Amino acid sequence: MTVFSQLPPLALYIHIPWCLRKCPYCDFNSHEFHNSLPEQQYLKAIIEDLEAQLPQIWGRRVISIFIGGGTPSLFSAETLNQLLSAIRARLSCLPNLEITLEANPGTVEQTKFNDFKSIGINRLSLGIQSFNDDQLQELGRIHSADEAITAVEIARQAGFDNINLDLMFGLPGQSQQSGIKDLTTAINLQPAHISWYQLTIEPNTFFHTHTPVLPDDESIDTLQQQGQTLLDSHGYQQYEISAYARDKQMCQHNLNYWQFGDYLALGAGAHGKITRSDNQEILRYWQLRSPNAYMNANAEAKTSGRQILKNEDIIFEFMLNALRLKHGFDIEIFQTHTGLSETLISDTCQQAIDKGLLNKTGNHLKPTELGYRFLNDLVNIFN
Repeated sequence: MTVFSQLPPLALYIHIPWCLRKCPYCDFNSHEFHNSLPEQQYLKAIIEDLEAQLPQIWGRRVISIFIGGGTPSLFSAETLNQLLSAIRARLSCLPNLEITLEANPGTVEQTKFNDFKSIGINRLSLGIQSFNDDQLQELGRIHSADEAITAVEIARQAGFDNINLDLMFGLPGQSQQSGIKDLTTAINLQPAHISWYQLTIEPNTFFHTHTPVLPDDESIDTLQQQGQTLLDSHGYQQYEISAYARDKQMCQHNLNYWQFGDYLALGAGAHGKITRSDNQEILRYWQLRSPNAYMNANAEAKTSGRQILKNEDIIFEFMLNALRLKHGFDIEIFQTHTGLSETLISDTCQQAIDKGLLNKTGNHLKPTELGYRFLNDLVNIFN
């Protein structure tokens, strides 16, 4: 039985599902648009969605906002300002909370960076992926390496000092030298945060049906180790599997995910998780994926599915997320964010400790170096 003495932190995720072009590796809910974007219609739908969800989170304070996609920077600053104003009018928000906008480094979006900053967005996440033009073309990206570098410079000139660069490795035909050159270019731009992650082939993508030739596992592993050493030597501390931050500028929104916090979901295809103190349950839910269906449905019908988590689901999902954190978690976080007793995981934790995959110091659990390297094996012990 779950018992919540207090509710976990609450974040807000907003999904804007349109892109200029669908990338061949992308399995997110994104859709190419060919004419104009229905900004006002979509804004109206999101506000209706928010108002329908208010009763389940009434009185709770939002600690972060993340606007993802798709390519949400395709929307005008005016529309995004209307969106943020509607949120502030209906929700209690932490003062100076982190507001992240995912942005394409293409020239169209660059012209909007000043306006994005002026409406209160204080963190930009730029989808760079590579600084090699051949690699960018292979990945279906619509920007060049020079445009990516320019985008970082323009964002900084606009006043953004909290910038994340998304970068991938293990790309088709990528050598170790090319991978390190990509990472070095990103480091030299001195962003606050770098998300550096391996390209994986996901179902329902173009790359899944037309799989490119990727580097072998040994080459990828060597590149990853070299890259992590390079990042560390420049002050980028790894705090999650693919997340590296300088000066403790970790992404607060993603930290909430990894610590099994709650998040309200708005927009086509968005997924949410809400803890309910009234019935002592954790609810997962997801919204209609089709943008047109989402915009045309009435407020209550915008949610296409719901699931009440059972204890075994809660434990596995908590571990799936929290064990991604390099420094692990306190038992207190497990208890307050799941509503469950430590006794439900003590035997399983001991199994992981006996296998050399997990360390326990006082009330703190963290993966060993071996456990972090073979994280899937560690997590599956709790499945």
